[in-house]
Amino acid sequence: MTAWARESGRYALGDLPVQKGGTIAGATLNWQAHGTLSPARDNVILYPTSYSATTPELEWLIGPDGVLDPTRWFIVQIDMFGNGLSSSPSDTPDYPALVTAHDNVQAQRRLLRDVFGIERLRAVYGWSMGAQQAYHWAALLPDAVEAVFINCGSARTAVHNQVFLRAQMAILEAAPEYRGNGRFSAQPMAAIRAFGRNYAGHAMSQDFYRAGLHLTPATPDLESYLRGWEARYSQKKAENLLAQMRCWNAGDISDNPTHGGDLQAALRAINARVLLMPGATDIYFRVADNQAELPFLRTAELRPIPSIWGHRAGNPVDNVTDTAFLRRSVDEWLA
Repeated sequence: MTAWARESGRYALGDLPVQKGGTIAGATLNWQAHGTLSPARDNVILYPTSYSATTPELEWLIGPDGVLDPTRWFIVQIDMFGNGLSSSPSDTPDYPALVTAHDNVQAQRRLLRDVFGIERLRAVYGWSMGAQQAYHWAALLPDAVEAVFINCGSARTAVHNQVFLRAQMAILEAAPEYRGNGRFSAQPMAAIRAFGRNYAGHAMSQDFYRAGLHLTPATPDLESYLRGWEARYSQKKAENLLAQMRCWNAGDISDNPTHGGDLQAALRAINARVLLMPGATDIYFRVADNQAELPFLRTAELRPIPSIWGHRAGNPVDNVTDTAFLRRSVDEWLA
């Protein structure tokens, strides 16, 4: 197995005012880096995390034979606020009601400058909420990034996506342990089990279930499969799940003073080369969402992932076909 340089750390931002009001007291970002930074600092790929995920959970695609090659690129993973490793409601008193992708990107830029002296990125690679952050990088900092990979994401969270998100949030907020203001008196286990089961019906496509791909030696029937989704979220703090879902619900690259809510203007402001890779059967971030964005992007291509794995086609652990598609796409776009 090929070895590569690795390092990790926590970056202190101090008390961080956020876009929609409030302050993250003593804000910190957790990070990991893979590979070697070139002397010119021109081989950097930023890889932000996605909903409820942490850097260790997403590093599986980093490797010489993976989607992101650390023998070629210097890959920086940064944990989103609210995921339990960077500052989160679970460890931060008076955590703001809404911390946005905009807040994450501005903090990430500070980290890259202060820790590594990086001013410009070769690319931002993101899946799901990571893709939303990649889109924000391109629109907010058009001269700081050369290419972005929008893997199962969109420039603005669509209404049909918000319907799912608000239902999931309502499940958590209906728990007897919910105290209001994003806080819980204890971990609401019954609500989180319901949260996980409902999530399973949206993360994967109808075709995935029709093909019986949910049935494996470890999950030989539907009930055991759904218990696996319960377990996926039972290990996450409810207040963190709720905070990051609020961030996802509010996703919009134009919601800032620069673009004033004009999504078309925000898309036109992007200088980066944009590879849009929606999952062909994704129920959250539809191919149609990216098709609607495409006419306003200067240099872009729409390349759907031909998969029945729904949203998880973009994070295809143990799915060699979709992983190979992502690797080829990255290699071609960065050639």
